[in-house]
Amino acid sequence: MKPAIKDTLKTYNLRQTDCREGILDVFMNKEHALAHADVEAQLTEQFDRVTVYRTLKTFVDKGLIHKVLDDEGGVKYALCKDNCHAGDHTHHHDHVHFKCTACGLTTCLDHVVIPNFILPEGYKRVETNLLVQGICKSCNR
Repeated sequence: MKPAIKDTLKTYNLRQTDCREGILDVFMNKEHALAHADVEAQLTEQFDRVTVYRTLKTFVDKGLIHKVLDDEGGVKYALCKDNCHAGDHTHHHDHVHFKCTACGLTTCLDHVVIPNFILPEGYKRVETNLLVQGICKSCNR
């Protein structure tokens, strides 16, 4: 096992299992968001769908990865960066996600912040998602 994977699981107080190590390795080697099926396709060992799903849910709950809503109604996941964790140990994702209409990849634009807004009285924000669609820098060459 790679030291970075072992250290990351330890940092998030997660038990080391083959599935967790494999899934974390997949995310550490990708710069874009991945769907459940993408993760399964990248694993060299075969883990059942439920185990992969539960591992993804655990990673989301622990703040290791975050959900990225897809324009097609699905959910993708992206590895959290250092700026996903505020100084008060809260977990936030107030950054923009960008989906390329040419290659289909969704990436986190960590330094593009979703503007602050005020909801009408009686509404409470739980999370905010902003998906921008267009042509990524790789496809725009």
